[in-house]
Amino acid sequence: MSHMSHVSHISHSHRYLVRARAACGVVRSAAMVATIAALLPLPLTAQQIVAPRDNPAITSALDLIQRDNAWTLDQQVSICEIPAPPFKEHVRAAEMKRRFESLGLTNVRIDAEGNVIGEKKGTGQGPTVVLAGHLDTVFPEGTDVKVKREGSKFSAPGIGDDCRGLATLLAVARAMNMSKVATPGTILFVANVGEEGPGNLRGVRFLFKNPPQKLDYFISVDGTGLGLTTGAVGSHRYLIQFQGPGGHSYGAFGMPSPIHAMGRAISRIADFQVPTSPKTTFNVGIVSGGTSVNTISPLGAMEVDLRSESPVALAAVDAQLRSAVQRAMEGENARWPAATAKVTVKWTDMGVRPAAALNDTSRIARVALAAGKSLGFDAPTGASSTDANLPMSLGVPAITIDGGGEGKGAHSLSESYDDGVDGYKGPQWALLIVAMLAGVTRAGGTIQ
Repeated sequence: MSHMSHVSHISHSHRYLVRARAACGVVRSAAMVATIAALLPLPLTAQQIVAPRDNPAITSALDLIQRDNAWTLDQQVSICEIPAPPFKEHVRAAEMKRRFESLGLTNVRIDAEGNVIGEKKGTGQGPTVVLAGHLDTVFPEGTDVKVKREGSKFSAPGIGDDCRGLATLLAVARAMNMSKVATPGTILFVANVGEEGPGNLRGVRFLFKNPPQKLDYFISVDGTGLGLTTGAVGSHRYLIQFQGPGGHSYGAFGMPSPIHAMGRAISRIADFQVPTSPKTTFNVGIVSGGTSVNTISPLGAMEVDLRSESPVALAAVDAQLRSAVQRAMEGENARWPAATAKVTVKWTDMGVRPAAALNDTSRIARVALAAGKSLGFDAPTGASSTDANLPMSLGVPAITIDGGGEGKGAHSLSESYDDGVDGYKGPQWALLIVAMLAGVTRAGGTIQ
């Protein structure tokens, strides 16, 4: 072996030793990092949340809800048979106030907007949690709300939306009171007005504009099933009125027509291009105007609904609508240049619901998912238009949960609710979520 070869051999052996030592160092470093990481708290999104099913009071309350499921259904039926048309929820509100009081809630009152609020005082300095269900229905005064029962199926306008939510509030309040569930934080039970369309969330708007105290979490129980709403479908609704002097279809021919202008606008709206993700929609739902077949109508009116899960996309389609209406008005006036009368446009805001993106990783969502899993189900998540839109838009942690069972035909006279074999899981779910957010822990543990 030449000297060069020997040197080369030593060099290769040395490099091998260096690499081996380095590798051992890497292994030791990796092990040290793993050990340190194990001792550090997990990131918020990775922390495991466990429902306090071993808490004796919680166990008692959950068992009570299941055992007395017939009581909950009786509440749902009897509340449903009290009419609550839009802006006329006061009779149902008075009855909810009476029931709140009978179930041990304190400081029960009806606020200036018509919301019924009852308190379950906390034992410490925990967060304040709102559990809400809405009083109003979409049905006009005079609607027959008598409930018909066939086995586990109940049929009546509003039986699911939202008499199920109101019954859930009552079931949770009763179970917590009878089982002596103590929570560090205060729970506000709220039967609110004005969730449905024309109400424009007036109940929760008032609640958050005039909060009785700092509101840390908001849970709305609205609808049936076992789904979880973590995002808000926003909406803009307008009454758009094209106006002009009107006249005889023959004698005043050559005058711009409000109805023709409206037709031009609808044609443009029909050609809107909107994203499929985030889902964004538009609709001309109602048109009106005209007095006779041989009259140039003084009015052409349409009601338009715009929706999206994204505030940005909602603003964009709103801008498209405004452009379409303006160009339609200008186009109709330009069609008849010799006319002295012109078509004008009047906008009336029928309701604005703010949008908010899905957030399944927020603490409130993870608590709800963990609570559902402890009851044996995985709650599907999604976006909807509910009372939770408002607090979501304000940055207050908020969700909407279903109240259990199976509903069909919401907002129709044939609406029904079937409790099935495990409808009681809806109120159980609500109780677990509220208790966990208000600080109830596992026996000997804490909830992250």
